[in-house]
Amino acid sequence: MTRYDGERTFAALPPVRGRGSVRTWWGRAWLAALEGTALDAGQLKAGRGLARAGAVGAVSVRPGRITAVVRDRDGTAHRADVLLQELSGEQWDRFLAMAVERAGHVAALLDREMPTHLVEDAELAGVELLPGLGDLEPECDCGAWDHCGHTAALCYQVARLLDRDPFVLLLMRGRGERALLDALQARGDASAGPAVRPEGVDAAEAYAAGDILPSLPDVPALPTEPGIPPSLDTETAPGAGIDPRALEFLAGRTAAQAHRMLAEALGEGHGPRPGEPEPTVARDAVRLAAGDPGRAAADRLADGSGRGREGLAVAVRAWRHGGPEALDVLDGEWTPDAGSLARARAALEAAWDEDERPALRARANRWTVVGACVQLRLGRDGRWWPYRKERGRWVPAGGAARDPATALASAERAFGQ
Repeated sequence: MTRYDGERTFAALPPVRGRGSVRTWWGRAWLAALEGTALDAGQLKAGRGLARAGAVGAVSVRPGRITAVVRDRDGTAHRADVLLQELSGEQWDRFLAMAVERAGHVAALLDREMPTHLVEDAELAGVELLPGLGDLEPECDCGAWDHCGHTAALCYQVARLLDRDPFVLLLMRGRGERALLDALQARGDASAGPAVRPEGVDAAEAYAAGDILPSLPDVPALPTEPGIPPSLDTETAPGAGIDPRALEFLAGRTAAQAHRMLAEALGEGHGPRPGEPEPTVARDAVRLAAGDPGRAAADRLADGSGRGREGLAVAVRAWRHGGPEALDVLDGEWTPDAGSLARARAALEAAWDEDERPALRARANRWTVVGACVQLRLGRDGRWWPYRKERGRWVPAGGAARDPATALASAERAFGQ
């Protein structure tokens, strides 16, 4: 979700299966305003299907209007808008006065709840928060004069957003969350009178009582997957030199990396895995490129990594086989010490019978099969990595294996030998 002054943009929601995708009473009240107004039940059914199938793109919410691109099942894109009357300045004044008198209403909103008594008290103050029949006005470039499948899909999608955050409705009515809270704070300060010294505990007493404080809560459960990255698909033009798609990709990859690091911290202790190479800018460029960032961003990563397009493609292949350890084997050549060399030779001798053992030519940690474009590289952890020569360049051919024969076989399978 992306915020601008007076506008919020929500990333496209994933498809939904089963019944009851809208859970809250205010979300269902929003849909009642749609379903009680639309003249064609078939269009409502079509819109509900499009929304549940994930055909609604990022939703832009601003005072008086919601907007999204909705794709038909054949892929045709349509811009859909739904308009809702903003509250007047006088109506907002009445709402704020009512909310200041009843602090529970503000607390409920901050908990992303819209209790029925809040809506009822607003109605008594002459303020209609939820839309009624005929209040949701459709506009769509498909040319329909009433609610079509595209505007209906947008409304069904917004109902899911309202489930999560009723401030979305208040923004449509004319006030964003920050502006509304600031206005409530200003009214509360004005009505509070002279400042009163807050009650509390002396700092020295609190420190002295440290040994009787309760223990920290348990570590929360790790989310099963990274969060949904923000969407920058808005009508606001980006600043000079800013690529919104590249920023969206970077945010998504950062979330995935943070999720991985958190999983390691909770399961294996803080910091990188034992033996994992230290991160660098060049290595991070390969990690990002492995996430398929698109042609433009990939070209920038190729330049920034110093590898060029072909070199980055080879590095990405290595990364996908084994992450930073595989990249270290691709880039680094090292000479094993006497102990490591003896273990490597013993592993090579044990991997094949004497009459089947391939002839190998050794250089540093690299053993090349004589007469073939196949190579084994020894990692610092004692594992073997298969390589194959393509167009004069050694490229990774598979993941690492403890057994050199297994690694060699994976190289041969990868290239159809």
